[in-house]
Amino acid sequence: MKLDPKLFALLAIFFFSFPFRAALASTEQAYVTLLYGDEFLLGVRVLGKSIRETGSKKDMVVLVSDGVSHHAKKLLQADGWKIEEISLLANPNQVRPKRFWGVYTKLKIFNLINYKKVVYLDADTIVVKNIEDLFKCSKFCANLKHSERLNSGVMVVEPSEEVFNDMMSKVNTLHSYTGGGSCIQKLDCGDQGFLNSYYSDFPNAHLFEPNLPLEVFNARPVPAMERLSTLYNADVGLYMLANKWMVDESELRVIHYTLGPLKPWDWWTSWLLKPVDVWQDVRIRLEESLPGTGGGGNPSDDFLVKVLFLLPLCVLLFCYYRSFLQTRDYFGTFCRSSLCDQIRHLYFKIKAGGPLAYSGVSSSVTIDSNQHFSNGAQSKVPAHLGGISIFVCFMIAVVSLGISFAIVPRQVMPWTGLILVYEWTFTLFFLLYGGFLHLTYQWGKTTAFQAGSFSSHTESFDDDSGKGHQRQASACDFVTWYYGLGMALLAVAAPSLPCLFGITALFLRLGLMAVGGIVLASFMTYASEHLAIRSFLKGLEDWDTTRPRSACFLC
Repeated sequence: MKLDPKLFALLAIFFFSFPFRAALASTEQAYVTLLYGDEFLLGVRVLGKSIRETGSKKDMVVLVSDGVSHHAKKLLQADGWKIEEISLLANPNQVRPKRFWGVYTKLKIFNLINYKKVVYLDADTIVVKNIEDLFKCSKFCANLKHSERLNSGVMVVEPSEEVFNDMMSKVNTLHSYTGGGSCIQKLDCGDQGFLNSYYSDFPNAHLFEPNLPLEVFNARPVPAMERLSTLYNADVGLYMLANKWMVDESELRVIHYTLGPLKPWDWWTSWLLKPVDVWQDVRIRLEESLPGTGGGGNPSDDFLVKVLFLLPLCVLLFCYYRSFLQTRDYFGTFCRSSLCDQIRHLYFKIKAGGPLAYSGVSSSVTIDSNQHFSNGAQSKVPAHLGGISIFVCFMIAVVSLGISFAIVPRQVMPWTGLILVYEWTFTLFFLLYGGFLHLTYQWGKTTAFQAGSFSSHTESFDDDSGKGHQRQASACDFVTWYYGLGMALLAVAAPSLPCLFGITALFLRLGLMAVGGIVLASFMTYASEHLAIRSFLKGLEDWDTTRPRSACFLC
């Protein structure tokens, strides 16, 4: 049987056209996001990873402005994104938040005429289930939020040069969120407010039904707009109000992290918002597209993290080494003493009145005959010393915490960020407050020297045992360490209470943290007042002697 050449040619054309048509179909539709600067880079990377993990092979396009670095573009290309460089569209609203300057740039997705249909996703969204059915949506689709306004974080758009030009012609005349009040009062002076004005009839649009039978879908007239279910734009802000999703969690398609500054790539957000765990799980699976970028890593941040981790340890070691050199002669004697001697000394201290020399501390401290200082010494304690110490203690705590948050990179892993903040906060606090206590000690010495009314043979502060122990018998002030460790443990416990009790609701978490903070503040108030008075009285006692340095630089 002889094969007709014409038939053979037709079969060949039909056969080889399949890959071409498949490639053409894949380029007719795309996922699109927008990147203004490197701050949201990690969000775009995680978004792309989540799309690919649902099995989608469609194009992923990221519109990047001048603020995006060359390294960021190169990394996104390595992750599989197509880069489209664009210029920013200025916000025509003169009265607006500063961060809203270029948000009108999002309107440029309506001008991506290389594609027949695009699904736009904000960089702070994540896809948890396949959303290919969104490409069945009509010319414009978005989710309607509780305020009866569309949210532009997830949209389906049929690009059109005509629509885009019409938008540009109305940018300066069509106000964001027209109606009562300004755009500031309506909480939007950007693209979202403009789109709500442009699609003013959107609240009346029909709900998008992806599972509509094919014959019904093809028979109906194509609607101009359709509303997306909350499944396609699950708002974390609404989740936190009820501590649960408003829809079936197993059917969720897209999670949108809309809580203002609480973005999922900031390490502290994981300790506040449970839904961030989903985002972090995808982040961990990011491939190393470029050296040092696996798991969402940043080579520059990795180096900084190592420096931040080692520097406080080096400072502490240096301080202890310096203290050791100053107490070298005594340290050998201390090491040669037996453990039983040290336990016996501690026993005598407790028997003589307990390790805490004061049962209460106030500006009018009362010390009886069983305590360590004479009434002459107590009378020299300034009435305002306790208040000054409390103020200084809390100011140092706030400053230490603020510096720690400022120097720790925002986009490190949650545990890394938490450990670094604790490490730096504790180090800065003990160094600064230890310096304050040393100044208080010097203040006491100066006061006693100027008064000249104290006996040079004042009973030693640690001579309670009656066994001839000298001040040098304790290489470290037990009370100082008691309060120091107490504050450290409470500082760790306060933010950890929600995790220990398994509480996931944001407001309950914050409430429990606040309770722990109140307990910590109460302990700090008592401890700071107590330690300042102890330091001052030590200075009074040592006014005519050179007090040997402790092996502990804080004591």
